[in-house]
Amino acid sequence: MTDPIDAATADEPGFAGFDPAPAPAVAAPTPYRVLARKYRPAHFGDLIGQDAMVRTLTNAFAAGRIPQAWMLTGVRGVGKTTTARILARALNYQTADGGGAPTTDLREFGIHCRDIIEGRHIDVMELDAASNNGVENVRQLIEGIQYAPVSGRYKVYIIDEVHMMSTAAFNALLKTLEEPPAHAKFIFATTEIRKVPITVLSRCQRFDLRRVESDVLVNHLSGICRTESVEAEDEALAAVARAAEGSVRDSLSILDQAIAHAAGRITLDDIRSMLGLADRARIIDLFEAVMKGDIASALGELRAQYDAGADPVVVLNDLAEFTHLVTRLKLVPEAVKDATLAQAERVRGGDFAQRLSVRVLARTWQMLLKGISEVKQADRPVMAAEMVLVRLAHAADLPTPDEALKMLRDGAGAIASGNGQGNGNGGGAPRLPSGGGNTALAARPILASANPAPVAAPRAVVAPQAIVASIEDVIALASQHREITLKIALERDVRPVRFEPGRIEFSLVEGASRTLAQDLSRKLKEWTGQTWMVAVVNAEGGATMREQAAAAKDQRESDAAAHPSVKAVLERFPGARIVDVRDPRAVEAAENAATSGAEGDYLPDGDEPLFDDAEPDFDGIDF
Repeated sequence: MTDPIDAATADEPGFAGFDPAPAPAVAAPTPYRVLARKYRPAHFGDLIGQDAMVRTLTNAFAAGRIPQAWMLTGVRGVGKTTTARILARALNYQTADGGGAPTTDLREFGIHCRDIIEGRHIDVMELDAASNNGVENVRQLIEGIQYAPVSGRYKVYIIDEVHMMSTAAFNALLKTLEEPPAHAKFIFATTEIRKVPITVLSRCQRFDLRRVESDVLVNHLSGICRTESVEAEDEALAAVARAAEGSVRDSLSILDQAIAHAAGRITLDDIRSMLGLADRARIIDLFEAVMKGDIASALGELRAQYDAGADPVVVLNDLAEFTHLVTRLKLVPEAVKDATLAQAERVRGGDFAQRLSVRVLARTWQMLLKGISEVKQADRPVMAAEMVLVRLAHAADLPTPDEALKMLRDGAGAIASGNGQGNGNGGGAPRLPSGGGNTALAARPILASANPAPVAAPRAVVAPQAIVASIEDVIALASQHREITLKIALERDVRPVRFEPGRIEFSLVEGASRTLAQDLSRKLKEWTGQTWMVAVVNAEGGATMREQAAAAKDQRESDAAAHPSVKAVLERFPGARIVDVRDPRAVEAAENAATSGAEGDYLPDGDEPLFDDAEPDFDGIDF
């Protein structure tokens, strides 16, 4: 039977000089969809690695505790937008007969599900905050939110990369976000949660989507390969998972590229050549050469990997990753059961973990981190990477600072005068011998010498016992030991009542510290070597040292004002006043003591008159 369209086309006359119009194709071929879109989760059961979030949402929907807004945050490719669409589907779930209610059991598609998943439902609006980040965009959203949904149960607003909205746009949205109409729900997604104002976060339920674990990601990729009828090595899928760094979308994009690259069975070599990765076994060989201090072998291995297409930055990153792995295996031996580890990583990594110290591994890690940043900035990355390996190999021949101090303290002698070129001849920290191969690590003495010199035992230094005969001596002792807080408290808060060797009694001014007596007793025992009984009593004590100093100052100024010469000056210059009185004898004594190295406070001798019959020294009076 002839198709009517084909018959009509066949009977249509052509123009003179032109061929008849061709008949249309019966069916256009289905365009190719990348794996990241083809295997996008459609319900909560498809989500991987987000069990905590799925459990919380399931319980919330079952109890009818559905909030007005959610905030989804996480790194790229962990399912933020996909989760938002599944949430919109759960809110608007409805069966063909008009029944149904908000639910997380979405294994069967409802009348709105297909349109929501494909992003074309009229009541589910997806906005990109990168291009709709102004107040005007928010104003349009607020105006439209007042109207009821057209066909669904809720109007759902999905705003992606919400952190890119302006401050004014956030402020304009706050009131509507806190009290939206009953038919409106908000779902926000962002990779930069710290840029979202706290006023917005406090109005949302927040879910932090985790990076997907490597073993979970490998199982997911393996299932997709079976569905696509593609053969792939387990180690190849593990390499894809490591390169994706927990992102499902990144892993699917890499797998999509690997299928096209391999044109058949995907092997680990295909992944390495496609991503410019170095062979893990060769990375371990490079690590072994560096730990042995074998610079020639290390540089040769790096150059060979570079000639094979490996990026120097990637090589150093892999070296740092293996250093981290060895450290983990040393501290957490159960980590060897990780399914994503290759056999060589398990066996040789475990051997390194048993024989390398944590200090050496930590030093290697720090040097690699600094070296990676240098290589990224260098004009010739391979040369910079070679210099990083040179530093690592030299450091492998050196002890850590605490090991060097220990050897010196134990009398191991001085550094040998041999070469220091990191070739294994100069001693050093425990490292691999230079014999090559996967040999055991050799523990060598650090900074060893043939005839270590005897080390004399240090002589104990005995401090002279301090003489404490008054509260002034206690204050001077506190000043000498740099106990400034205690010194100020003794001068300001203590009213002496009784003082004798080994016993001090005083009262405290109002507001003083109640632990002052205990603190002073402890310090006196530490300073003098004997036990002191320090007590706070209720008896009325004398003036504090600060009050005594103020009274002495007032007395000096009064004596100075009564002197005939000073009185004449004050009468000659109306408004002048005495600011301070300084005794030249005390100043000279302080200068002499400072020159001789003595310490202490030098005050005028109160027993002698400040002014005598001689002409007064007006240099000591400030006006």
